[in-house]
Amino acid sequence: MFNSLHEECGVFGIFENRTTYVAQSTYLALYALQHRGQESCGIAVNDDGVFTHHRGDGLVPDVFTAERLEKLGMGNMAIGHVRYSTTGGNNPNNVQPLVIRHIKGNLAVAHNGNLVNAAELRQQFELGGAIFHGTSDTESIAYSIVLERLTSKSTEEAICKVMDHIRGAYSCVVMTATKLIAFRDPMGFRPLCLGKTANGAYMVSSESCALDAVGAEFIRDIKPGEIVTIGTDGIKSDTTHCGKKGALCVFEYIYFARPDSVIDGASVHHARIRAGEFLAKESPVEADIVIGVPDSGLDAALGYAKESGIPYGVGFIKNRYIGRSFIQPSQSGREDAVRIKLNVLKENIKGKRVIMIDDSIVRGTTCARIVNLLREAGAKEVHMRVSSPPFKFPCYFGTDVDSRENLIACQCDTVEEIAKKIGVESLAYLSVEATHKLAENAGICFCDGCFTGNYPVEVPKEQAKDKFETKLNHYSSYYQILD
Repeated sequence: MFNSLHEECGVFGIFENRTTYVAQSTYLALYALQHRGQESCGIAVNDDGVFTHHRGDGLVPDVFTAERLEKLGMGNMAIGHVRYSTTGGNNPNNVQPLVIRHIKGNLAVAHNGNLVNAAELRQQFELGGAIFHGTSDTESIAYSIVLERLTSKSTEEAICKVMDHIRGAYSCVVMTATKLIAFRDPMGFRPLCLGKTANGAYMVSSESCALDAVGAEFIRDIKPGEIVTIGTDGIKSDTTHCGKKGALCVFEYIYFARPDSVIDGASVHHARIRAGEFLAKESPVEADIVIGVPDSGLDAALGYAKESGIPYGVGFIKNRYIGRSFIQPSQSGREDAVRIKLNVLKENIKGKRVIMIDDSIVRGTTCARIVNLLREAGAKEVHMRVSSPPFKFPCYFGTDVDSRENLIACQCDTVEEIAKKIGVESLAYLSVEATHKLAENAGICFCDGCFTGNYPVEVPKEQAKDKFETKLNHYSSYYQILD
């Protein structure tokens, strides 16, 4: 699971001033956001206050056939979600959007991120008689909104109150009978943006690439801490929780987001090019060719080649047809998985000194296998450059950076030791200082907690990341009380 990085999910919402096939638009948007989660997906449609939804495990085209989309019917609003579980496991009740029917109407919620106080919230609600069907922190967000809605004039007012006591990362889209509401945590850990089509439909999305997919124009990013409400009377904004310095996850630029997206005013593609340029300045080495590990290492490799003057070349051909169902039943099978996914273009590698650029090293096992492929192809030397600093601390905000005992940078005392372990002549990482310069928009502040241990909000202390997630996955204060 932790041999490579995964982001938890992506969200999308659409509001039309007419009844139309909003499910089809949401389907296309989720297709564009598929890179943010390949484990499960779902769509909920609102037709005059009546909610229809479908969710399932698998990729977007597998879960939503033409027949299934037809059954969702028409409506004027829809929200969608793609998911990779970091917390909550693969419980089918955790597949989003969550659809809730409460005393004041219907509610659907899609969430990207992780709450650091999810277990405490769950205990509080269970002690009050709440019944949870799943194990994800999204359910705690939904229950918080419903509880506050009982004494609030509107759902957006309830959300404003909820934001006072939920902590961590959350970019959410909420659908009621009459409104589409998007809100982002005050630190802005996860991206969220607003768009509009030529016929007046408004959309919110984790990334701007989904707006492009449905022919919508990017309007702006939703501010950290902002609540945006879309209804028949237009758009309203509540900035009560805005004003903090912000802490966007730097890995949105390094790895997670699609290169054609623009996040908080900065191009992801250009940020990765800059990462490669910084790497070339900080860690030069003599070589014959610069190659990138598909896909997120490619742009950084271009940047390194541009800055260093060493020719850029294609080193790997990626098999685009490997899905999440690819099974490796044995150790030898797991080793063969790298060969199935990547094949070396030997003509470009044989007899050459190679600089290989990748976005990160987590455990190092997959990296070592990729290096071995280059050796077998006849590489004379292999020098690895990584477009991020070494992982030394876990992430609690929606990225599956593992507990310290499972991170190669924590297992080895020096970079040279890591280099020896993965089998390269030299290894260098991007500096923490350089990561804060990746975005062209100088006003963006980043979270670098997984590199430095300096988290922008308080996280669970003296508890390993895997134990923290296990607590969320299996939490039940009811049984603790019985004991």
